[in-house]
Amino acid sequence: MTVRRTVLPDPTVFAAGSVARLLSALNGDGEKTLVAGGAVRNAMIRHPINDLDCATTALPHETIRRAERAGFRAVPTGIEHGTVTVLVDGHPFEVTTLRADVATDGRRAVVSFGRDFAADAARRDFTIKALYADRDRTVIDHVGGLDDLAARRVRFIGDAAARIREDYLRILRLFRFFARYAEGDIDAEALSAAIRERDGLDILSRERIRVELLKILSARRAVEAARIMGETGFLSRVLGGVANHSRFEAGASAAGELSPAQRLGLLAVECREDADRLRHRLALSNEEHEVLQRAAVLSAWLRSTRFSASAHQMRALIYRLGADVGPMLAASLTAAAAPAGAIADAGQVSSWTPPVLPWRGADALAAGVAAGPEVGTALKQAEQAWIEADFPGDPAALADIWSQALGHG
Repeated sequence: MTVRRTVLPDPTVFAAGSVARLLSALNGDGEKTLVAGGAVRNAMIRHPINDLDCATTALPHETIRRAERAGFRAVPTGIEHGTVTVLVDGHPFEVTTLRADVATDGRRAVVSFGRDFAADAARRDFTIKALYADRDRTVIDHVGGLDDLAARRVRFIGDAAARIREDYLRILRLFRFFARYAEGDIDAEALSAAIRERDGLDILSRERIRVELLKILSARRAVEAARIMGETGFLSRVLGGVANHSRFEAGASAAGELSPAQRLGLLAVECREDADRLRHRLALSNEEHEVLQRAAVLSAWLRSTRFSASAHQMRALIYRLGADVGPMLAASLTAAAAPAGAIADAGQVSSWTPPVLPWRGADALAAGVAAGPEVGTALKQAEQAWIEADFPGDPAALADIWSQALGHG
C-alpha cells in the first residue's frame, strides 16, 4: 500500500512541551521516534488525548540511556515486549521499540524487534490505530487509516480473522472502537470474522473482558454496539444471562452521566443472583458489585410497586440505597412504560441528593437518653418518622419528630 502523509490540524499538539522534549531526546544519531496510535488518531479528529505512546527504532536499553541522559526517569515496564515508560515533567509516555510478532496464542505474543515502521503498522489491529506522527505535524499512514478515519470506519488491517486470532480480545475491541469512533454500520468483514472466531473469547481472562465491556457500555454508540452484540450472541456469552436492551437504552439516552457499573446494572441485572454471577464472570470490584446489588434491589422494588410508586416512595428508596439509584430508577420506569405520572416523578427525583439524618447519638445523650441500645432506638424511630414525613428540614417539623422519638409527644 502506498504510504500517505498529511498534516495535523493543530500545529502545536506534538511540537511543544513534554512531548517535544521527549522526541528531541530520543531522535537523532540513526534512531527515529514517532508518536503512534491513538494519540495521532485523536489529534486528527480533535478528540482529547489521554495517553500518548511512541514507537521507536531504538532498542529498549538505548531508549533508557537516551531518556536518562536527558534527565528523564525511565522505567522498564514491559521491556520483554520492548516497552519503556519515560516520565517527562511528571507525565508518563510509553515508548515501544518497533516489532514484529514471531508467535501468538490468542492472548499474548512473542515479538522480535525491528526498524521498519511499515512492518510495525501491519501488526496492529485497526487501521485507525496504525498512524504515526512526528513533531513537525506530519502524519504517516501505511495501512489506509487516514481514509478510514475520514469515513469514521473501523476496519481491521489485512485479514480480519488473522488479526483476531493473534489476540481474541480484538473481538471486543471491535465493538468498543465501533461504539466510540464509527458512523454508519459496523464493518461487515470485521463482524463476520468476529463471529467465526467467537470461541476464542473463552481463553481470555475475566479481567481483560471486564475492562473492554465496561468501555463499550460507556461509549458514544453503546446502545448500537450492545444491540449488535446481542443479535450475534456475544452479549449473552459475556454476561452469562439475558440483557434488557430497552432499559439500557433508556439509561444511555437520559440526561447525566451514568457510571459503567450503573450501565451494566441496567443492561444485565434483575435480581441478586445476576449481580453475583456478573461479579464472578467479570471479576468486578467490590464497589462495582455493590452498584449491581443496588440495581437488583431496585428491580425487585419496582416489581413490588407495580412500577407506579409516588415521588415520596422514590425518595425513600434513594435515601436507603444511595444517590446512584436515581438515574437507574428513571431509566427502568421509562423502559417499562410505567404510568406517565411515575415517569415524570422519577425524572424529577433522579438527581435528588439524599439529605443527612439531622440527629446523631450525641443529640440523644444530650436529651437524657441512657447510653446503650436506647440511643439507637431513638434515632431509628426519628429516622423512620422523618422519612415518612418526606425528609422535612424546617426546625418546627424536626423538633416535633425528635420529641416524638424521645417519647415526649
